[in-house]
Amino acid sequence: MIRYEVIIYWSEEDQAFIVEVPELPGCMADGATYQEALANTEVIIQEWIKTAQELGRLIPEPRGRLVYA
Repeated sequence: MIRYEVIIYWSEEDQAFIVEVPELPGCMADGATYQEALANTEVIIQEWIKTAQELGRLIPEPRGRLVYA
């Protein structure tokens, strides 16, 4: 189960929903629909974690809701 916060928004330029995972630097996905973007995000998060493990990098623990000022 993925527990990282995600930010989803529509991109006119890309004509797609974009999903960012703030706790995992560079981790982003997209999709033609909201549901597709979320499904793609689950795959990308798993790939991000797998790659980090292979490279011996720290994998951040999910912190829940992030608050920005």
